Amino acid sequence: MNVYGALILLTLLVAFLVRLVADILNLRAASPDIPEQFRGVYEGDAYRRSQEYLRANTLFSITDGAFDLFLLLVFWFTGGFNLLDRFVRGFGFDTVVTGVLFTGALLLLQSLVGLPFRIYNTFVLEERFGFNKTTPQVFVADLLKTFVLGILLGGPLLALIIWFFEHGGSLAWFWAWAGVTLFSLLLQYVAPTLIMPIFNKFTPLGEGSLRKAIMDYAASVHFPLAGIYVIDGSKRSSKANAFFTGFGRNKRIALFDTLIANHTQDELVAVLAHEIGHYRKKHILISMVLSTLNMGAVFFLLSLFMNNRLLFDAFYMQETSVYASLLFFMLLYTPVEFILSMLLQMLSRHHEFQADHFAVSTYSGGMALADALKKLSRANLSNLTPHPFFVFLNYSHPPVLQRILRIEAGAAKHSL
Repeated sequence: MNVYGALILLTLLVAFLVRLVADILNLRAASPDIPEQFRGVYEGDAYRRSQEYLRANTLFSITDGAFDLFLLLVFWFTGGFNLLDRFVRGFGFDTVVTGVLFTGALLLLQSLVGLPFRIYNTFVLEERFGFNKTTPQVFVADLLKTFVLGILLGGPLLALIIWFFEHGGSLAWFWAWAGVTLFSLLLQYVAPTLIMPIFNKFTPLGEGSLRKAIMDYAASVHFPLAGIYVIDGSKRSSKANAFFTGFGRNKRIALFDTLIANHTQDELVAVLAHEIGHYRKKHILISMVLSTLNMGAVFFLLSLFMNNRLLFDAFYMQETSVYASLLFFMLLYTPVEFILSMLLQMLSRHHEFQADHFAVSTYSGGMALADALKKLSRANLSNLTPHPFFVFLNYSHPPVLQRILRIEAGAAKHSL
């Protein structure tokens, strides 16, 4: 094993151990006492079940991660990458088609190996705690739809990247970056109307007091709101959510039917105020810009390691190729990605606080957001006392107790 192989192996093992330590600390941080802010909302039995859910999910996550790492190492050190490469090259296609087949075969293998874990998580773990509403028919349909979309969207995109690096010369990384950026923007634009409805039914929110309250609030903050939709999230899970998606004429705010069923009108408007806060504070734009810049850096660094013989030797590959360079570089890039993910999640948590503040400062029922978060935490059996290190590694949102304390402080300030 050369220096590249040793570095990648060390990174994979360290990343797994760091996450393992975070999981253990998080379990130990679970408090048997209900925080004062949740008394009367999070009943004793529900709180105990939330801690059981935490333990079950943590064990599942550790097992799943360890199994994935084990299979990757076995595939790597038994020469699996080279055997697959020789197999797909045997069809005699050009490098672009061969690269799509090579990558597609790896993704298919990964999906098949992970399928038992996904089945267990949906039909055993989530079922045990009363969340699962997915039928076997919906589960299989989701798999097939994802597979088809992967071929129709992922295949051409990967082929484009490989073609650019094959024929783009010294600026291949720039053309690949530009192509993927344009593709991503187009996908985000059409996703709300063409892709997301493949998986869920989006029904316009009907006329009534809720729609009027939402439209009145949107007008008060000068937010041009054209589409308010109810998404049938209950066909997969009893968990609730709301989200903002798309841009331009295709931007949508979607409320899960489970959210509408379990929250008051004030709480729902407050949740929408939070989502509008993300838009008004340009959080979506900031995330898009940072993601695009990161992708450009990745493509540039990739160009420096393209067809690097030492990197291919680390994976026991006989021949170099653009498509395998993509895969091996991403494994080499793991430590950078690991650090970047933590930094981006720090920014995301900051954005969540800002969106909460926007909701409290612009909606007269701002405290209803705290009530909504409490109900959501109870319904989703959320962990109320996560360990700070686990939050640092994994949370894109601040712990709910921190959010509630800030919301209450902000609401008190605005009431003066």
